[in-house]
Amino acid sequence: MNRHDVAEVLASPISRELLDSPIPARLAYIGLDGAPRVIPVGFWWTGEHMVMATVPASPKVQALRRNPHVALTIDTEREWPPRALLIRGTARVEMVDEVPDSYIDAARKSVPAEHFESWEQGVRDLYDRMAVITVEPDWAKLLDFETTLPQAVEDLMRERQGANGADGRHAADDGLRES
Repeated sequence: MNRHDVAEVLASPISRELLDSPIPARLAYIGLDGAPRVIPVGFWWTGEHMVMATVPASPKVQALRRNPHVALTIDTEREWPPRALLIRGTARVEMVDEVPDSYIDAARKSVPAEHFESWEQGVRDLYDRMAVITVEPDWAKLLDFETTLPQAVEDLMRERQGANGADGRHAADDGLRES
């Protein structure tokens, strides 16, 4: 998938809604033991990259340095139709002093306002350094189940339409109707 196509998917109104929502992303990566992992993570969207911050000694930091290929999903929980933004890319890890302001800004999406001040103070007191994980998307797909579906469902629908007549009836229906 080329950069323009990825940017187009990520710029769609539904993608933007998911990227700006308080829903955590699910980050999939390969652990140091070679087994797959998937974890919920808070994130911020820069307009080009998915960014997360974590404890420098976190197992995912070491794992991403060894194998930077990741997948992320942000999906609705109880909304109908369901919506999911799927992203694949490459992660880069950088150590920074203190807590990045963008990490604090991103938390405003999910930390209740009445708890935010104490949460922020606790985070700033805890972290002298953080590992910032930046994901460069190289593939993206939005599933809104109105205009886009999983590829396997699209393929099955095309297959079924091919077995149906132009009016949408299955070829076997003709024999039943004639008897």
